[in-house]
Amino acid sequence: MMYVFIKILLIDKKPTQILIFSLLICYSIEFFQLYQADWINALRQTLFGRYVLGQGFLWSDIMAYPFGGFTAFLIDRLFLRNKL
Repeated sequence: MMYVFIKILLIDKKPTQILIFSLLICYSIEFFQLYQADWINALRQTLFGRYVLGQGFLWSDIMAYPFGGFTAFLIDRLFLRNKL
């Protein structure tokens, strides 16, 4: 999802750059979930905070991001290269 979102925003960038940027964003959000201050936890209790910031750090998410990113990257490279 993040790959597609970044692709929409930065349509002129190469797929490799989009992949790297989207993975950096995903990893940043995931590691930011380790930060547990009162104000950020209160924000995480809202609908916006739950969807944008997440609720907790999971190693399985760290492993899933490259799989999803590379899948979107391959679809972009193989099927959408000159379609847009």
